[in-house]
Amino acid sequence: MSRATARATRRATADGGRAVGTTESALPGGPSAAPPAPRILVIDNYDSFVFTIVGYLQQMGAETVVARNDEVPATAAGEVDLSGFAGVLISPGPGNPTTAGRSLEVIGACAAGALPMLGVCLGHQALGQYFGATVDHAPQLMHGRTSELTHEGASVFAGAPSPMIATRYHSLTVVPETIPAELEITARTADGMVMGLAHHELPLHGVQFHPESVLTENGHLMLARFLQLCDGRDAAERAAGLKPLMTTG
Repeated sequence: MSRATARATRRATADGGRAVGTTESALPGGPSAAPPAPRILVIDNYDSFVFTIVGYLQQMGAETVVARNDEVPATAAGEVDLSGFAGVLISPGPGNPTTAGRSLEVIGACAAGALPMLGVCLGHQALGQYFGATVDHAPQLMHGRTSELTHEGASVFAGAPSPMIATRYHSLTVVPETIPAELEITARTADGMVMGLAHHELPLHGVQFHPESVLTENGHLMLARFLQLCDGRDAAERAAGLKPLMTTG
C-alpha cells in the first residue's frame, strides 16, 4: 500500500478519528452541536455541471464560494489567495488545462499550502499537467458515456466498491506513461485509461469522471471523502442515503 493510499484511507474512513463525528455540547445533556462547515472554494471552469457539484457539497454540510477560473481570489499583488478556505474543488469545463484560466496557479497554491484539492475532469487533467504529465487526446470521445473502473480504495475512493460505474464527459486524458513519481494512479478503466490521481505527500486528488452524474455510483461518497480531508467531519454521515440531483448539463 502506498503512503498516499494509507494516509487517505486513515483520514477518510468513518473510524479515522476526527474525520467523522459530531461535536458534543458544552452543556450537560444538551443537544450535540453541528460540526463547523468547511468553507470550500469551487473554481468554475465555465461549466454547466458546476452548480450540481456545489449542490452536492452543500448537501453534505459545506459552505461554498464559487469563482470563475479567471476571477479567483487574489492578493493586492495579484497572487492566488486561498486564505480562509478549507479546500478547493476545480470543476470540469471545456478546453484544456492551459486554457483553464488560473486553474494551474490554484493547484500550485494548494500544493504550496498543503491545502486539500479535488480536480474533476478538467481539474483532474490540470492536476496531472501541473506535476508534469502529458494531457492528450483520448482514444475515443466519452461524452455522457459510462465505464466500469477499478480502484484499491485510495484517496476519495475509500469505502467505495470496486469495480464501480462512472460517467465520463471528456475528449482529453492524462497519458499514464507520463505521470511523474509524485503522483499515483488511483483508478483505471479496463483499457487502462486513468480515472483517478493522488499526490503521494500532499492532499491533492483528481477524478476524470463526473461524481455528480446521476449514472455515477457512489458520487456523494467520493465528494464526502474530499470534504473529510477539509475537516467536514460529518460529511459521510450526511452523504448516506442521498440521491443524485436530477439536473441536466
